[in-house]
Amino acid sequence: MESVARKIKVEELNLSYGTNQALFDIALEVEKNSITALIGPSGCGKSTFLRTLNRMNDLINSVKITGKVFVDGENIYAPETDVVSLRKRVGMVFQRPNPFPMTIYDNVAYGPRIHGIKKRATLDEIVEQSLTQAALWDEAKDRLNKSALGLSGGQQQRLCIARLLAVEPDVLLMDEPTSALDPISTLKVEELTAQLKEKYTIVIVTHNMQQAARVSDTTAFFLNGYLVETNKTEKMFTNPNDKRTEDYITGRFG
Repeated sequence: MESVARKIKVEELNLSYGTNQALFDIALEVEKNSITALIGPSGCGKSTFLRTLNRMNDLINSVKITGKVFVDGENIYAPETDVVSLRKRVGMVFQRPNPFPMTIYDNVAYGPRIHGIKKRATLDEIVEQSLTQAALWDEAKDRLNKSALGLSGGQQQRLCIARLLAVEPDVLLMDEPTSALDPISTLKVEELTAQLKEKYTIVIVTHNMQQAARVSDTTAFFLNGYLVETNKTEKMFTNPNDKRTEDYITGRFG
């Protein structure tokens, strides 16, 4: 079994879309209760890598994946893996908020209902707790039976995070969760991730260098499908080991 402090361990991960190889021999470890930022230019493999952590790439027909990804010491690419259970434990927040066209309450209760929770009092508790954790309860408590589509973009993204928290995951994957948001909403989501780290392990893809520096403990720099460098964020942004990392962070390319 893997060390308790290590939540995710990736070994020799390769991924191809048909004949096009997108990831090359990726090796990375993610500590429990930490935020890891994935940075790099567009098309470098960050989001593809993120989706390998809960097997979202399996949904693409031409994908071929080799290597191992351990979550809590279990290889999630082992044949016996229950992928539905995996995606409950390792949930994802997408680039654009995608609330369901239903009430705020029903959005958050959706996952627990699918997993067999029917009792109203239990659902009420889950909805309040999840919205509170997502820093949305105070803004939404008086409109739980209104359409989620009436929320602002930033509120919708926090609702999507609440919807994820309602099924009690261990790991939150965030694919550029603030790229479609205004600066104030972005700050709220960043503050939220810092709070969520106490209970969850977070991996976030971001194009925003300042955001990576603000929110993450560890940063991983991807380039052309390769993981160039992983380091503590403070060191990565002040004294990176690789010249290519420095060039990217300082805006010389990408």
